[in-house]
Amino acid sequence: MDFTFTEEQQAAVEAAKAVFAGVAPDGVPSPALTAGAVADDFDRALWSRLADADLLSLLLDDRHGGAGLDAVALCLVLRESAKVLARVPLLESTAATVAVQTYGGEELQADLLVRAGRGELVLTVAANGRTGHDGAELAVTARQEDGAWVLDGLQTAVPWARNADFVLVPALSTGTGRSVLALVPRDHQGATLAEQISTTGELLGELHLDSVRIPARDVIDADGAWEWLRNLLATGTCALALGLGERVLGMTSEYTGKREQFGHPVATFQAVAVQAADRYIDLRAMEATLWQAAWRISTGAGGALPASGDVAVAKVWASEGVRRVVQTAQHLHGGFGADTDYSLHRYHAWAKHLELSLGPAAAHEEALGDLLAAHPLG
Repeated sequence: MDFTFTEEQQAAVEAAKAVFAGVAPDGVPSPALTAGAVADDFDRALWSRLADADLLSLLLDDRHGGAGLDAVALCLVLRESAKVLARVPLLESTAATVAVQTYGGEELQADLLVRAGRGELVLTVAANGRTGHDGAELAVTARQEDGAWVLDGLQTAVPWARNADFVLVPALSTGTGRSVLALVPRDHQGATLAEQISTTGELLGELHLDSVRIPARDVIDADGAWEWLRNLLATGTCALALGLGERVLGMTSEYTGKREQFGHPVATFQAVAVQAADRYIDLRAMEATLWQAAWRISTGAGGALPASGDVAVAKVWASEGVRRVVQTAQHLHGGFGADTDYSLHRYHAWAKHLELSLGPAAAHEEALGDLLAAHPLG
């Protein structure tokens, strides 16, 4: 693959840097130290600035008011957002709108995409299933009835669910046995939310669906739609992990360069330098596997394995790498890293949430093994 970013992709990065330049990670203590959530809503002011910079419509086609860019551009912007722990549903809303653009009907696109690109509508995705371990499409059933779809089931840990206008819900069609995507309004009859709080202290929602009727036009019944959306969400999460890890390693470098022991900066000690170098290697591996996965999603280019194989490799490196980076950062910061007036504890909380969202490396390795069995190499 070509690692050179296009002028349009680089322009998106510069726009993102300008928007996020004034954003500082909030300094509230971690959820383990306080009761309740960080805030009742996401950062609406930042959301408006993202809309004004046309960063919410990056992946939308020109006819929908967008720039027509790809998953690589989205990941570049997400990488910048994670460096400041931006509290906005950028990944979820963008992924959902692009799924509607790629697989939805024209009537649904006309009603939704332009407004979403302008930031007037906020979407999220219920991607965690009932337990966070089983496939999300297995947690909800969908059946056709009198020209509509009826949904029953439960989705846990839905990000931004309490503030989004719509939740895109994967479900298993009882008629065809394949996955569909239903666009459920937040306050729709039969849909209720139970409050959950993430490791980061952000509000999540446990979405209960009890005979929820959705018009046929608001349901995407296209082969491969959920798998594509799931891969985009996972790759975007890897981009968040990379951006967070890069900022944390930068914080560690700054601190160890200033902190002195025995008359020398601790960064000059071999044990410190070796640990920092190991984490730099983690970040470079995370970066290479991320761009490979994003490139496969963007281009649809062929490979020895389906794109989900490259996504699985990126998830292995991201989930393990981001954990190692923040653990090393805490270790090298010493007692200063535990000070809740210093933002490192917030990065640690976000890193743990990303690690849990991506899932354990062993699960992705098992998925890779299944793909290799189905698509022998050589």
